[in-house]
Amino acid sequence: MTAGPETTTRPAPTGPAATGPAATLGWRGALAQIGRYTFVSLVLGFFALPLLWLATAPFDRTPTITTSLPEFTLDNFRALLDNPYALRSLWNSILLSGGTAVLVVTFAASAAYALSRVRMPGRDALLYGLLLLSSIVTGTATMVPLYELAFRLNLIDSRLGVILILSGGLLPAAIFILKDFMDGTPTSYEESARVFGASPVQIVWQIVLPMVRPGLATVAVWAVANVWGNFLVPFLLLRNPDKAPAAVIMYTLYTEGGQANLALLSTFSLLYSLPVVLMFVFVSSRYGFRFHGGIKR
Repeated sequence: MTAGPETTTRPAPTGPAATGPAATLGWRGALAQIGRYTFVSLVLGFFALPLLWLATAPFDRTPTITTSLPEFTLDNFRALLDNPYALRSLWNSILLSGGTAVLVVTFAASAAYALSRVRMPGRDALLYGLLLLSSIVTGTATMVPLYELAFRLNLIDSRLGVILILSGGLLPAAIFILKDFMDGTPTSYEESARVFGASPVQIVWQIVLPMVRPGLATVAVWAVANVWGNFLVPFLLLRNPDKAPAAVIMYTLYTEGGQANLALLSTFSLLYSLPVVLMFVFVSSRYGFRFHGGIKR
């Protein structure tokens, strides 16, 4: 009579066996992860310091270029309200950026739809040529002929002249962006509407534009952001301070020696940045697109 095979349970390894290659790799992975998180935290902290200064300096009685706990006061806002051009310049910025965005979206959508639906020789070459020329020949390089053109058309010291010049500079890139959205809309919807007797205007207004609404919002936000921070064109074309936008009026918050009035400059910078931030938040929550990873979501 033979006994069956015996089963034995080995105890868990202790001592040097527990610190083998697997344990070493685990420690290395943990240290690498800690290093990555530390690096990302340092980078975020580096870029967050200017924003922290912008959020605290307007409420500091004696702001400096360093970030510190503010001595809370609202006197900086009262002093800014005493400036006769501060709040008016923000309204001028809204007028210029809003007017430019309306023109850019309207004409860019029309041109992008035509380039997307009409087949013609050299269409892509024309589009890329316009985009290339608009990138190489910037507004700074063309300010002399643009100023001469505005002078001959009596558009000096005119908001309309600034809007037209800025719109012309933004149109090529806006057409290129919107054409990508137009190409992504199926033509079968338009053909079905055409069968039921819809006019071309109805097709564009009721079918095409609702489908490319995120693209229109993208171009509108992009146009507003470009005009909102533009300094050179309004500075050269607008003579009356009552018509100057905030980017130009901010330049007057420096002394003749080039020293910044930090109290007024920080307060005005906070008010100057709020409309654009709110616009980005509203459009992102409304249409759900993101600006990373490509143009379209």
